[in-house]
Amino acid sequence: MRRELVERFGSEVIGEGGADRAKIAEIVFGDQSQLDWLEGLLHPRVVQENLVWRDEVAARPEPPALTATEVPLLYETGADERFDKVVVITAPRELRKERRPLTDTREDRLLPEDRKVALADFAYVNDGTLEELDAFVAGVIAKLTE
Repeated sequence: MRRELVERFGSEVIGEGGADRAKIAEIVFGDQSQLDWLEGLLHPRVVQENLVWRDEVAARPEPPALTATEVPLLYETGADERFDKVVVITAPRELRKERRPLTDTREDRLLPEDRKVALADFAYVNDGTLEELDAFVAGVIAKLTE
């Protein structure tokens, strides 16, 4: 994948630790065609890696009762079809900005949060304490492993 990134974006997108995500973000989040190309490169690989991991976990002598996978573009890519249950955790936009300032319009292309919540099996608005979030997650785990 390194080769493809360099061919497309130039050698400056590769740092000592690998791909420079900030530099790549500067390129792709301002240009839909570049973003489409990058997602076409990454998404199939991520899906394949996840499927291999799920098979490996399921093949263990004592597989866990529950596994979880974080998928940032779950509904936008149709990935929800690969999962038995979906948990959506949201936060008000202003709080998200405080937690991670955005300098681009990447959120504008996402499915609206109210739609994600309506589609999810479980949903939580993360605007409280870590203890409250932990309690929600524990409740979901309890329901899914009954």
